[in-house]
Amino acid sequence: MAACLSLFAHLMHLLGLAGYSGSGKTTLLEKLIPLLRAQGLRIAVIKHTHHDVDWDQPGKDSWRHRHAGAAQVLLAAGKRRLLVEELPDSNDLPLIEHLRLLRPCDLVLAEGFKREPIAKIEVVNHALGAPRLSPADAGVLAVAADRLSDEAVPCFLRDDASAIAAFILSRWDSLHVDF
Repeated sequence: MAACLSLFAHLMHLLGLAGYSGSGKTTLLEKLIPLLRAQGLRIAVIKHTHHDVDWDQPGKDSWRHRHAGAAQVLLAAGKRRLLVEELPDSNDLPLIEHLRLLRPCDLVLAEGFKREPIAKIEVVNHALGAPRLSPADAGVLAVAADRLSDEAVPCFLRDDASAIAAFILSRWDSLHVDF
């Protein structure tokens, strides 16, 4: 079984959607996921955040387990599960460490991780005035923005999810990740 999972992991594809907070990454992902699923792809998403998150509620069993010192708590329900892993303070693991935790899928969409050396689409909201990733980041394959602009890579309107999905599929072979 482990060999089978290893084989699937080698068939995984990875694409980042990177940009600054408020650029529209999550909204674009919400539109892309159903379009890519309609093509028969199994999709996973890894979301990077600098905020401390907690899904648990004080007093619940899983919260009590964590606060008693469990390094990992997995809450298993009928149709989903949640795994929480306590990490050392100031730990920001590289993307590859998160990829290793995923079950086999066709495409991992990584939201955030703008500093990772991966293939990515830069999502831009010009009104933010935030620094740009491209052209300095060679991993930027395209830009999805609130308005079209002259770019060194293909540029799409951020709301044109169909065109962006078609672009992703056209670049499929370059999204292969081997780990």
